[in-house]
Amino acid sequence: MAEEADAAPVAASYAVHAAAAIEDGVQNVDTLAPAATEISTDPAASIAEHAVAITDPADAADESDNAGKTLAQPKTLSAMVDDLADNGLDAEMECLAGAVYFESKGEPLEGQLAVAEVIINRMKSGRFASTLCGVVKQRGQFSFVRGGKFPPIARGSAHWKKAVGIAHVAMQDLADSKVDDALFFHARRVSPGWKLKRLATVGNHVFYR
Repeated sequence: MAEEADAAPVAASYAVHAAAAIEDGVQNVDTLAPAATEISTDPAASIAEHAVAITDPADAADESDNAGKTLAQPKTLSAMVDDLADNGLDAEMECLAGAVYFESKGEPLEGQLAVAEVIINRMKSGRFASTLCGVVKQRGQFSFVRGGKFPPIARGSAHWKKAVGIAHVAMQDLADSKVDDALFFHARRVSPGWKLKRLATVGNHVFYR
C-alpha cells in the first residue's frame, strides 16, 4: 500500500505535465527517449509506453551481457613468434629465416623483425632480386653467405625457432616495425658514411631508406 500511495502523485504529476505539454504543442515531452512519430493524447498511455521502454527485459539482458565482456588484447610480438616458431618453411622462407638467424640472432625481437623486413622490402622494390633467396644471396650483401650458401644452422636451438617465427610474422605482416620501409642497414659498430635517409636504430643495426 505504501508503494501505491507514493506512486500515485508521481503518475498524476507526470500526466498533468504531459497533457499540458501536448496542449502547448511540445513534440517530445520525454527527453530520455527519441521523439515518436505520433504523439498520443492519452497521458496514461504515454506513461505506460515509457515504463515499458525502460524495463524491456531484452535490453536489460544485453546490458548485463556487455558488462561481463572484456575486449581481447592484441598479441605481443613475442607471443606471435612463439605461436609460429614450429611452422614449416619452404625454400624461400628458409632463406629469410636463415638471414634473420645469422644476421641478428641474440638481438631483441624488434631488431630481428627489422632485419627480416629489409629483405622483404628489397624483394618487393624492383631494385634488387625478385625472390627472398635472391636478395639474401646477392653477392656482397651478407657476409655470412659464402659461395651462395649458408653455414650450418643449429636447428634445435631457441635462436633458430625465433628466427622461424620472425620470418612468418614478417612475411604475413602481422606486426609493425619502426623501419617498415627500410632498404639498407649496417651494424652499429661500423660507420660507412652512407648518404641515405636514416630511419632508426633497432637492436644492433642502423636502418636507412
